[in-house]
Amino acid sequence: MRVLLELIRIVIVFIFLGLTLSILLHKLYLSMGVNLDKFGWMGSVAIFSLLFVLYRNKLQFSGWYTGKARDKLSKKVTTFLVSVSVLLIISLPVLSYLFN
Repeated sequence: MRVLLELIRIVIVFIFLGLTLSILLHKLYLSMGVNLDKFGWMGSVAIFSLLFVLYRNKLQFSGWYTGKARDKLSKKVTTFLVSVSVLLIISLPVLSYLFN
């Protein structure tokens, strides 16, 4: 039962928080005049990658699941994922400018 509750929690966090942050990021890009036709997916991938890091390093320890496989991501993996996510968020306006 705890595993099911934790899966529901994960789905809620990723869907609602992920979609909310993606919509806010897309609105920010649109207000900056960024064309989202070709590279609009990059912001959403970055948001969900950041949520994955947040879940694995913080949120999984405050949930219902208490199994053995509750390890934090290594520093290298965390740094890599956060760096790539920030790079994706920053590069979208640059790519939009270059290809339009």
